[in-house]
Amino acid sequence: MEGVDAINEVHVSEPGLVVVDVVAADDRTAFAFQETLASLWATTAVERATRDAGRPGVRLRCYLDMRRPPN
Repeated sequence: MEGVDAINEVHVSEPGLVVVDVVAADDRTAFAFQETLASLWATTAVERATRDAGRPGVRLRCYLDMRRPPN
């Protein structure tokens, strides 16, 4: 994904650790999806979505720990 940092090896160093890149039409949709993930598993907080010049939509990345059972 252009404009997003490379995935660090530590973020996927064990089974159950997931990097989620979200691309959505707008901030509201992207954050609603991230909030849904956060309601189920431990995730990192995301402060803002990014926009790539000349490309539609917004992007955000969060890190998810599926090693714990869903809430």
